[in-house]
Amino acid sequence: MPREERIDYLVVGAGPAGIQAAYFLERAGRDYLVVEAGTTPGTFFTRFPRHRKLISINKVHTGWDDPERKLRTDWNSLLSDEGTPLFTSVTPRYFPEADDFVGYLADFVATHRLRIRYDTRITRISRPPAEDGGVRSDFTAVDQDGHIIRARRIIMATGVSRPYIPPIEGVELAERYDLVSVDPAGFTGQRVLIIGRGNSAFETADNLIETASVIHVAGPGSLRLAWQTHFVGHLRAVNNNFLDTYQLKSENALLDGEILHIVRDRENGPFRVAVKFARVNEVVKEIRYDRVILATGFRFDASVFAEECRPELMIKDRFPAQTEAWESVNVPDLYFAGTITQARDFKKSTSGFIHGYRYGVRALHHILEQRYHDRPWPRRALTATAAGPAGLPTNLPTAVADAVIARVNVTSALWQLFGFLGDAVIATRGPDGVSVGYHDEVPVDHLHQAVADGVFGDVERYLTVTLEYGADHDKVNPFDVSVGRVSQQDTGGLDGRYLHPVVRLFEDGKPVAEHHVTENLENEWDSEDVHRAPLIRFLTDHPVAGDAPAAANPS
Repeated sequence: MPREERIDYLVVGAGPAGIQAAYFLERAGRDYLVVEAGTTPGTFFTRFPRHRKLISINKVHTGWDDPERKLRTDWNSLLSDEGTPLFTSVTPRYFPEADDFVGYLADFVATHRLRIRYDTRITRISRPPAEDGGVRSDFTAVDQDGHIIRARRIIMATGVSRPYIPPIEGVELAERYDLVSVDPAGFTGQRVLIIGRGNSAFETADNLIETASVIHVAGPGSLRLAWQTHFVGHLRAVNNNFLDTYQLKSENALLDGEILHIVRDRENGPFRVAVKFARVNEVVKEIRYDRVILATGFRFDASVFAEECRPELMIKDRFPAQTEAWESVNVPDLYFAGTITQARDFKKSTSGFIHGYRYGVRALHHILEQRYHDRPWPRRALTATAAGPAGLPTNLPTAVADAVIARVNVTSALWQLFGFLGDAVIATRGPDGVSVGYHDEVPVDHLHQAVADGVFGDVERYLTVTLEYGADHDKVNPFDVSVGRVSQQDTGGLDGRYLHPVVRLFEDGKPVAEHHVTENLENEWDSEDVHRAPLIRFLTDHPVAGDAPAAANPS
C-alpha cells in the first residue's frame, strides 16, 4: 500500500552532489531524505564515461602536508569535517577508473551513515496550493510505486540525465553516445562521423583510431582547449590524441561547421551527411559515412515537474535557471546542486565538476542555514589588536592582510571555483561600533545580493578575496614565449595572466578599489616584499573600516 511521509528537505539524486548535500544536512541534524533511482550511490558513473576513464585528476603525491591544499589536486573526494574517506586512498591512478569512484561514493555514504533510499524513482513533483491560504505550500513528490513524500524544500541533484539532441534533420538516424557500442572492432574499416566537439566526442574518436578507416569529428565554432581556456569542460589533453592524427595527415579530420541533414537512402546503407563549412565561404558538402554517432552532451530533465512548479530553463533548455543562491528563478524553495549549477558560471569556472560543485554545495548549505534556520554564515572576528608575527600587536590592515595571505596559500575552494567563490571581509555597524569579520567561501554574486538585502547586517564596506586568471587569459597561447607576463617580483598590484589572488573593496555594492597579488610559479604568495607588504599598503590606503576609502583605482 502506498505510504505518505513529510520531511523538511528532499534531495533528489544520490550522485556526488546529492551525497555531499546529505552530509551537510546530516551534520546539521536536519530532517532530510535522499532518493535515488538506482541501486547504488553514483549510478551515473556505472555507465559514464562510456570508456570508463575519468578525466578528474587524482594526484596522490603532492609534497604538501595541509589537507585543504591537497584537495587542489584531488578532484574526486567529497568534503567532510572528518577528512575521510578520501578518494586518493582508493587508487594511485592519476586518471582513475569510474568503477573505483562508484565504490568510493558507497564508502562515503556508509562512513557517514547518510539517509538514502535506493530504487526510488521520482515520477512527479507538484506543489498544490497551500491549504491555509499561505503563499507557499509543500512540494509533493510521488515515486514509481505511488509513495508520497511531502517536502518543504527540494534540492535537485539529478545531474544532466537526458541526451541533448540538436535540431538536425534526420538526427534520429544517428547512434547516441550513451547507447553506441564501445567495442572498436565493430567499426573496423568503416568511415565514422562523430557529431560533437566535447570530451565525449573525442573520447569516442580516440577509441576508434586503430580500427576505423576514417574518422571525422564535426561541430560549429572554434575548438576550445582546456589548457588554454582553463575551463576543464573544454577538450582535455588526455582526450586530444585525435588532433595529432588530423594535423599529421592520417585520414582523420576535424570539421568546423554545421550539420544540415543526415540521410540514408536504404536500410543498412551508407549515410549522406550535409556539412556547411564555417571557413570555406559557407560551402555545403555532402559526405558519405558508414556510421554516425551523436555525442552532443546532456541536459537537465524537468519533465517530472507539474506545470505549477516546473523550473524555467536556460542555455538551450539544458539547465535550470537559477538565482545567485542556486534557487529556481520561478519556483521558491526549489534548489539545485551539482553539475546543473554550471548555469551560473557556464564555461568560465568549475561548477559543473565535482572539484568545483562540492564547494558550491557547502555554500548552498550555509545559505539554507541562514534562510531557514537563523544560523549566520561562519565568521571569525578580525581586530586591530590581533597578534602579529612574534606575538606583537598589529593594526587592522595588517590583520586583514595576514588573514588573506594565510587563506590564499592553502584554500582549495577559491582555487577550484576561481572568480566565482570568494572569501569576504565584512565591516558591519553595531551598537558598539564597527566590527570586521572574515567569512570563508561565499559565492561572489550571492555576497553582493545578500549584503544589499541586509543578510550580513548593517554593512559599511566589504572586501572580496578571489583567485582569478587575468583578463583575456583564454585568448593567449600560454606556450608562446613572445607574450609578456607580469614579473614575479612586481609589486604594483596589477593584473597578471596566471592564477593569482585579487582583493576588491566594495561600498554600497559598488567597487571602490582592487589589488592583484603578484602571480607566483609555485602559487606561494608568502613573500614579505612582493606579496604581503603591497597588500598591507593597499588595505591601509583603502580601509574596509574607518576612514572613507580613496577614489577607485587599482593599487
